[in-house]
Amino acid sequence: MKKILFLSLSCAILLSSCVSQKKYDDLLSQYDTAKTELTDAKAKVLDCQVEKDKFAGMVANLEAQNKFLTENHAQSIRQIENLTTLSQSASGNIKDIVAQLSEKDKYINGIRGAMSRKDSINLTLAVHLKSALADGIQDEDIIVNVEKTVVYVEINDKLLFRSGSSTISSKAKNILDKVATVIAGRPEMEVMVEGYTDNLPINTAITKDNWDLSTQRATAVVRILQDDFKIDPKRLIAAGRSEYLPLATNNTAEGRSRNRRTRIVILPKLDQFFDILEQKPDGTPKSE
Repeated sequence: MKKILFLSLSCAILLSSCVSQKKYDDLLSQYDTAKTELTDAKAKVLDCQVEKDKFAGMVANLEAQNKFLTENHAQSIRQIENLTTLSQSASGNIKDIVAQLSEKDKYINGIRGAMSRKDSINLTLAVHLKSALADGIQDEDIIVNVEKTVVYVEINDKLLFRSGSSTISSKAKNILDKVATVIAGRPEMEVMVEGYTDNLPINTAITKDNWDLSTQRATAVVRILQDDFKIDPKRLIAAGRSEYLPLATNNTAEGRSRNRRTRIVILPKLDQFFDILEQKPDGTPKSE
């Protein structure tokens, strides 16, 4: 384009002397037009360069986005694969847990059933004891009750012993006879005899303190149950509680009278409950 303009200008100069004014003006007009077209062309080239740079930036940005999306897609696929593996593992674990819970439910239901049967036995035992001890005995002197897992008979010591003594009275043997009859009907249960005293001190040739008195009285009752009423001694337990678990205040004669008592506790053998714990839900030993 520059060469054309240069030639045109040269021709115009050379011919200016020999061409007419009109032709000269036409040539000059053509020159101006060419010059304008050249300026426009340069502007367009510059615009194209700007657009080119702009598109180059867009392409680079799109390439970066494409690379990021490709990598992210690959990472997502790996995560999905990992989640699938975890899901399969979790599904297996859940099945195992459900199976274990089912077994535990059976086991718990078995224990509940055993406890329910035991509670029924305890209530029946309490009814039998109340019926056997009802005749000729005041209610406040003998209490029969079910407490948690055991049945107990609480007897005021005025029905069993003289004050400060551990010798069983003849009237006491009649009471213990009735208790022994009920106990004999439940050979699977143990019997614990507990002696309680008030807080008045005692010190004699055979009794040093209330610990001695409470254990001597418990032992005296155990001997009567064993010797006179043939209760298996392997089922019997003698325990002294001394003055430390009072039912009432020791500041009054009435309170001290309530605190002097003997409690006969009829309870299931502990090894029977351990046997239940060692069983499978279906009732067979775990070792099988």
